[in-house]
Amino acid sequence: MPLDDLCALVLAALGVGVILRMARGMRATTIVPATGTQPAGSVSVIVPVLDEAARIGPCLSGLLAAGGEVGEILIVDGGSRDDTVATVRRLTAADARVRVIDAAPVPAGWNGKAWGLDVGLRAANPAARWIATIDADVRPAGGLFAAMAAHAQTRGIEALSVATRQLLAGPLQAIVHPAMLATLIYRFGLPGREATTVGDVQANGQCFLAARTLLLAHGAFDCVRASRCEDVTLARSLVAAGVPVGFYEAGDLARVFMHADWRETWRNWPRSLTLRDRFARFGGWAGLLEVALVQALPLPLAAGLALAHQTASATFAVAAALAFVRIGVLAGAARAYVHPPWTYWLSPLADVPVTLALIAALLRRRHTWRGRELVLAGTHG
Repeated sequence: MPLDDLCALVLAALGVGVILRMARGMRATTIVPATGTQPAGSVSVIVPVLDEAARIGPCLSGLLAAGGEVGEILIVDGGSRDDTVATVRRLTAADARVRVIDAAPVPAGWNGKAWGLDVGLRAANPAARWIATIDADVRPAGGLFAAMAAHAQTRGIEALSVATRQLLAGPLQAIVHPAMLATLIYRFGLPGREATTVGDVQANGQCFLAARTLLLAHGAFDCVRASRCEDVTLARSLVAAGVPVGFYEAGDLARVFMHADWRETWRNWPRSLTLRDRFARFGGWAGLLEVALVQALPLPLAAGLALAHQTASATFAVAAALAFVRIGVLAGAARAYVHPPWTYWLSPLADVPVTLALIAALLRRRHTWRGRELVLAGTHG
């Protein structure tokens, strides 16, 4: 078989697989504001924090605006060295639902967030039906948790998370962040459904809801103590046990200001992507191959073949088609951002360096978060 035909065949086969995966999103459902009410005190909210004084304010504003379905808000501090705890107490002094829990020091063998979530789960009100976990950088609307609980009941599931809308810090971040987000779409498809197989799992620990009894029965946070992507590892462990886990968009019910600038995005996002845990022994190499060949390669390949006057080749035809798919993904993903700047539309130019960054993150054995070295996935991760 001629090399041109072989290259075209490989790209086409991988591309069709990715396109079919995305096509399942045509049946997507979304979380919408609830029309009814949830029982009083049915949701316990856990917020694990570490040095969040500069970011916790908007999160607390949304939490305090929640209705009576939120019976308690547990702020679990993992040993902050800034004014996080003082800030929380100052901003929430008038709301009796807020309780600050000191979870320091983090025990050996645990990553800090997983430990904070485990401490919060054990401290939560036994009468609460739902446990909601939320990161300090999320800016929730007051009706978020009622909407999540209502959606879980409508879909007949006990665990789900939200694909939060992103707030960008500037034009350069609007190039880097969307290129990274697109890698998840290529690897897993679009939000809006329940995963029933481990390979289909998507999850976002920034905004997660699960039945309290379910988490306790599965030792949920203990089993992810050494994962650097505890959200996806938790969802995968539940799905492996036969429990479907949903992942949905929720519009403006949940916004997040994840990173302060493009440099922080570049440093930290690859660390948290779901490339390695105990369910992905080979480190997600197959997913990275799809990202490299179906997302990153087609645009520069088609441009290079055009400059070389090779537009009659089969490889050019397939690469050009996949480049148009990439533009379609870009247009569809725009709703994941709040008022993206014009540079958003340049983000496919970052696909190649982003792919290289993901490969480097996969190979790296040491990762840190705010000065603490993360425990690497082993028997638990």
